[in-house]
Amino acid sequence: MIKSLHSITLTTDPIICAIFGAAINGFGTGLALKNGISTGGLDILGLTLRKRTGKSIGTINLCFNFFIILAAGAVYGWPYAFYSALGIFINARVMDMVYTRQQKMQVLIVTERPKSVIDCIQNRLNRGITIVHDAEGAYRHDQKTVLLTVISRYEKPELKAAMNESDPYAFVSISDNVEIMGRFYEPEP
Repeated sequence: MIKSLHSITLTTDPIICAIFGAAINGFGTGLALKNGISTGGLDILGLTLRKRTGKSIGTINLCFNFFIILAAGAVYGWPYAFYSALGIFINARVMDMVYTRQQKMQVLIVTERPKSVIDCIQNRLNRGITIVHDAEGAYRHDQKTVLLTVISRYEKPELKAAMNESDPYAFVSISDNVEIMGRFYEPEP
């Protein structure tokens, strides 16, 4: 493809090239990972280390590329290394925005139909749920059940579908940036 396509130079400014090149690369890599495809290179190692450490794929790639940048700075000069560092940082952030499997969310559900909600979530998402019985609504003082679970951002549309099916009137609160300690099941991409 490279031989058959003729390149067009839009700019030669290294900062603009680093920013936009990294954003496009990060988007493409994140999209590939989100759909279960690897682009090779550090992706495979990054996915393996992400499962063991819980760090984001972008952060892991940043760590590996830090050493590559140091070597490039020593060989090619520090201005080029700084352009590369800028590009790698932007690449990592965009990749983390697109690859949502690693982003955890805590879900709190207040419902009058706990069995229906639990069955639907477990069937659709394969997630464990903690049940808090004997909750009371402050407005009408009726009996409720509180359910707690953790999902990935990737599973959020499936959670919405499960809630619409099982109890469309349930109160659902979703919080971002949950740190997980202990076991969290992650299905293979």
